[in-house]
Amino acid sequence: MNEPQVWVLIGVFAAAMFGMITIVSTLFIHVVKTEIRSVHSRIDALDRDVSALYRHVLGIDRD
Repeated sequence: MNEPQVWVLIGVFAAAMFGMITIVSTLFIHVVKTEIRSVHSRIDALDRDVSALYRHVLGIDRD
């Protein structure tokens, strides 16, 4: 464990692992945010469609 090459390899490995964890966590957060926005827009569209059905079928404005 006194060889400089060993410490360099340990440092390179640690930096690579830290970088990979950072990239994976950033991409995961990006995917989760995108999916949440997608679900939110679907719910908004569903609410708009249900309101249109209420107005069309029952003549009730649901606001």
